Amino acid sequence: MSSPHTDPAPADDETRPKRVRKPIGWSLISILVLVVVSATLVWRRDGIDGVTEIFLHDVSLFGGILPRVLAGCLLGAFIAEILPHEKVSRALGPNSGLKGLLIGTAFGAILPGGPFTAYPVAAALLTVGADFGATIAMVVSWTLIGYGRAVAWELPIMGTDFTLWRIVLSLPIPVLAGALGRFVFVRVYPKGAPSE
Repeated sequence: MSSPHTDPAPADDETRPKRVRKPIGWSLISILVLVVVSATLVWRRDGIDGVTEIFLHDVSLFGGILPRVLAGCLLGAFIAEILPHEKVSRALGPNSGLKGLLIGTAFGAILPGGPFTAYPVAAALLTVGADFGATIAMVVSWTLIGYGRAVAWELPIMGTDFTLWRIVLSLPIPVLAGALGRFVFVRVYPKGAPSE
């Protein structure tokens, strides 16, 4: 007969730590200070018309970028919910070794899209069990090797020989960056990353 004081097993949502994001941090404050200083300099040089023109142009730019940012953030959130945490942790976690770094590098190389896709996906991988090393390998690989840019821009402009050699010479860099990321992370955060 079971004891009436036995607690039920916690649900998945209760065992998974949630990352709390602060809406106002040092980066936002730094950017706001730079905006105010820049706006003041433009106002002194060009008057209120210069400031207004820049502001209206940037509002238009923001309206064009916002759907992509929203889509990228939604993609990252859906990936975090869909991916099986145990498999991601096994394949890309801190105990995945060289295999995890190679998987991160390969995933980054084939990941399509720009920063609005890559960074939310990287954040989702960290949330579901990937470690800093594999995620660093993915982001560095996406930056250096990304097939989308190579096919759309590099091949037509720089030619096949240059593109292939550039990719071959870039291949070890994401793996080395990921290995260094793991090495540093374990020493800086011996008890795991602090919640944000």
